[in-house]
Amino acid sequence: MADDSHPQTTETASLGELYRGSGIAEVLAQLDAELVGLAPVKQRIRETAAFLIVDKARRAQNLTSGPPSLHMCFTGNPGTGKTTVATRMADILHRLGYIRKNHLVAVTRDDLVGQYIGHTAPKTKEVLKRAMGGVLFIDEAYYLYRPENERDYGQESIEILLQVMENNREDLVVILAGYKDRMDRFFKSNPGLASRIAHHIDFPDYSVQELLEIAELMVGKMDYRLDDGARAAMAEYVARRIRQPNFANARSIRNALDRARLRQANRLFGAAATGSQAPGRDELMTITAADILASRVFRQTSAADGEAAHAPLSDR
Repeated sequence: MADDSHPQTTETASLGELYRGSGIAEVLAQLDAELVGLAPVKQRIRETAAFLIVDKARRAQNLTSGPPSLHMCFTGNPGTGKTTVATRMADILHRLGYIRKNHLVAVTRDDLVGQYIGHTAPKTKEVLKRAMGGVLFIDEAYYLYRPENERDYGQESIEILLQVMENNREDLVVILAGYKDRMDRFFKSNPGLASRIAHHIDFPDYSVQELLEIAELMVGKMDYRLDDGARAAMAEYVARRIRQPNFANARSIRNALDRARLRQANRLFGAAATGSQAPGRDELMTITAADILASRVFRQTSAADGEAAHAPLSDR
C-alpha cells in the first residue's frame, strides 16, 4: 500500500511516466536476455537512459541548455557484444525521440575511404546520408587514420565526419568502436574527434562460465542442445581456446558450435548411410561430446597450438 504521508512530487511522477511510456524497460530487458554478463556495460546503458529521461523532463520545464552530446566510443575485444549494444542504444534513442529512425548503419573503413583522389568524399557522404536520422556505427574506427601512408585518404573521411558530428548532432549519433589501446592512440592523433565523444564504454572479456552460458543460449536458439558429455567437453574447449591467439569471445563460441553442428550432421548421416535407423527428433537436436572433442583445439601441437595458427577465428 502506498504511503500517503509521502506523496510523489510532480517531477517524480513525470519521470516515472516518461520511463513507462517510452518502453525503455522493455529494451533493457531485451538487452539482458540477449547478452550474458557485461554488468558494467549494462549499467552504463541504464545510466545513459536515465540521463536522457531526465533531460526530457528538464526540456518540459524549459530547463534545457541545448541538446546533449550523444556520440559514443565502445572499446573492447571482438565478440563482446558491441554491435548488439549499439543496436539497442539506437532503439533507446529512438524511443526517447533523440533520433528520427530506429536504425543502425554499421560500417568499416572500406565503406568510407576511397582508393583514389576524389573517391572518399562521395563514399563518406553516401554512408552519412544512409545513417542520417539514426546511428552510425564505425567498427575498428582507428583504421581511418593511417599516418604512415602519405597517400592515404582516411583523413579526408575523418574531416567530413567531424563536420557532420558537430553540425548534425541532433539528427545523427556516431558510435566508434575498436580495441581500447588502438582507440586511445587514434584519439590522441585526432583530438578534434576525441572532443566530440561524450560517452566511453569499455566492454570486458567474458569469463569461462559466461562463455559456457553463451554456448547454451546459442544452441537453444537454434533448437539444439548439449548433452552432459558435450557440456563437459565444451567447458574444456573454452578453457583451452581462451588461452590461444585470435580468441574472439562470443564470436569464437559461435564458430565452434557451427563446426560442432557440422560434425553432428556428418555423424548422423554416416550412421544413416550404414543402414541405421533414421535419427529421431532428440538425436537431431543433440550435440554430443564427440562433436566437440573432434576440434583441433584438443590436438596438442607445437607453439602454434590448435586451429588459431591455421585459420584465425575459424574455431575448428
